Amino acid sequence: MYEKITPPSTGAKITFKNGEPTVPDNPIIPFIRGDGTGIDIWPAAQKVFDAAVDVAYKGKRKISWFKVYAGDEACELYGTYQYLPQDTLTAIQEYGVAIKGPLTTPVGGGIRSLNVALRQIFELYACVRPCRYYAGTPSPHKNPEKLDVIVYRENTEDIYLGIEWRQGSEIADRLIKYLNTELIPATPEHGKKQIPLDSGIGIKPISKTGSQRLVRRAIKHALQLPKHKQMVTLVHKGNIMKYTEGAFRDWGYELATTEFRQECITERESWILSNKEKNPDLTPEENARMIDPGFDALTVEKKDQIVKEVETVLNSIWETHGHGKWKDKVMVNDRIADSIFQQIQTRPDEYSILATMNLNGDYLSDAAAAIVGGLGMGPGANIGDECAIFEATHGTAPKHAGLDRINPGSVILSGVMMLEYLGWQEAADLIKKGIGSAIANRQVTYDLARLMQPPVEPLKCSEFAEAIIKHFS
Repeated sequence: MYEKITPPSTGAKITFKNGEPTVPDNPIIPFIRGDGTGIDIWPAAQKVFDAAVDVAYKGKRKISWFKVYAGDEACELYGTYQYLPQDTLTAIQEYGVAIKGPLTTPVGGGIRSLNVALRQIFELYACVRPCRYYAGTPSPHKNPEKLDVIVYRENTEDIYLGIEWRQGSEIADRLIKYLNTELIPATPEHGKKQIPLDSGIGIKPISKTGSQRLVRRAIKHALQLPKHKQMVTLVHKGNIMKYTEGAFRDWGYELATTEFRQECITERESWILSNKEKNPDLTPEENARMIDPGFDALTVEKKDQIVKEVETVLNSIWETHGHGKWKDKVMVNDRIADSIFQQIQTRPDEYSILATMNLNGDYLSDAAAAIVGGLGMGPGANIGDECAIFEATHGTAPKHAGLDRINPGSVILSGVMMLEYLGWQEAADLIKKGIGSAIANRQVTYDLARLMQPPVEPLKCSEFAEAIIKHFS
């Protein structure tokens, strides 16, 4: 089955049922060390994982690690341009859950991004990026502790699908001509728009299936959170891109109000119910005027539409969600993408889970990570229905490789996510406690040490791992 690697002789496979893992006490988990600083951060992280599992379960549970290869390290073993060998794909497919360090973007090998390739090959449609603050971490924000969000970024569609054509290529020229002469004139809303002939062309597909499976996983996650954090915000630019990003929003609401009808309330529905609770004699028209401040300036047709919306909500969910019962439901709302970038800085404590498409999620997760200490403290997971890969979210930083100085926090916190995914919460909590205590005691690597006031003597990468473990107790 494998050309150059051998699975561990002990351990068992993780299996999946209905999109959820069934985990033995001794799971075999493939790991990719990573390029560049992966040589430093993976050994440190593995030491922390093993110690946490040992302390939490007293030998009753143990991970059997299975080394697989990707990136530059794979080329050393498998040959030139073999950045993602079949051995690695087979191992991840067979064992279901994997974790990886940072990988180099290949040059000349035909793969645009190893990270994107892994997500698409295994249909890992949900990129999950928690951003929370650990006390003592240097931050450019005045109140970083107010931010505690989880970004659910769609991983397989949008412009990251990579369907594009270079300017001046034969296919780009043919496509532009077809759009300009056939499709755009046949669409009245486009008017006399034309695509410049010297354009590059990219396609931005957003599907109902892709949108709803992401929102479904986000809502399921919200249901596991404390009541005050049970909120899912659909992030989009639907005011401009109505049939892609706007559709993402609409499909998200549709899922919430059908599949999760008993568990969810939309923000607009909460307004309608709240208005009725405060004034039982309120007419549907008066209620409509309260939820839409511009109501009186609307056309008769639009007014009737909003009144009908109020009536439908009251008739369909008053008994199940009225009388304040909606306050115990998962709140589903939406925000325009550019607005949410501002609001995670000015009103961060108002948000919990942010569900977004690929490109917006890429920007948003990095912006949120900056508030709580940077990518060095940013974990990540790529999750599908039959596979999950957990990963460091920063780059390879080759100039720091082998110096035992880089912050292993990202891959360690990604391991925390992996342990939580396995259902091993006790081990995950130990690591979070260890990291929090180490930082609070100013025991940090150089990237954080140099930003602390007053500056502190930095720990080595390996020493930071030791400090985390010492704080388990």
